[in-house]
Amino acid sequence: MSGSLVSPGARARVRELAIPIATGLGRLGLTPNALTVIGFLGTCVAAYAGSQQAWAVAGVLVLAFGIFDLFDGALARATNRVSTFGAFLDSTLDRAGELVVYLGLLWGTLDLGLWAPDILVAAAMAASTMVSYTRAKAESVGFASGSGMAAVGLAPREVRLAILSIGLIVAGLLPGLPQDTCCAGGAAYPLSGLALDITFGLIAILATITTVQRILVVRAQAKEG
Repeated sequence: MSGSLVSPGARARVRELAIPIATGLGRLGLTPNALTVIGFLGTCVAAYAGSQQAWAVAGVLVLAFGIFDLFDGALARATNRVSTFGAFLDSTLDRAGELVVYLGLLWGTLDLGLWAPDILVAAAMAASTMVSYTRAKAESVGFASGSGMAAVGLAPREVRLAILSIGLIVAGLLPGLPQDTCCAGGAAYPLSGLALDITFGLIAILATITTVQRILVVRAQAKEG
């Protein structure tokens, strides 16, 4: 049992849906590695939007380029261009892109004048990094489950990106701090800030649980070995 919110069957169906779009991009002359780089650059744009407190725009971009990330692997498999370097580049830029997005969001929350979003976005970034690290380390020492550690845990990367995207879009649609904080109600906690707190806090909690799940899976496999 992987304990993941995304079943292996769902993963397989999503990969199949990505193939026609990926092959279409391939006909335009794009290579799998080029798609990987484009996806990373897109996450950098999402990070910039977050740094400017354009939460909804950042959320849409995170979602769009999270989906776009499916296409490089799909194109590589469809055209028999799977390579060790391509897998390495994809994994590396996925991790880098996730960190860049959180850094952009941290920059944006610093200007809110609220302490909770700053702490929670840092916690979400740290916890997400640990999820990625446990997978990489487990697979490097020979432990895997099914197609790898990616399917182990409540909140793998795609789940975290979905939560982050939805949370940012909601935050962008809700009101922020009143312009005149001297007026009655001006000291009220902004709803947009509350949405960010919930989003980052949920990611931090689920990512931490996922890390523990992966540690337990490796521990069980080590005992079996």
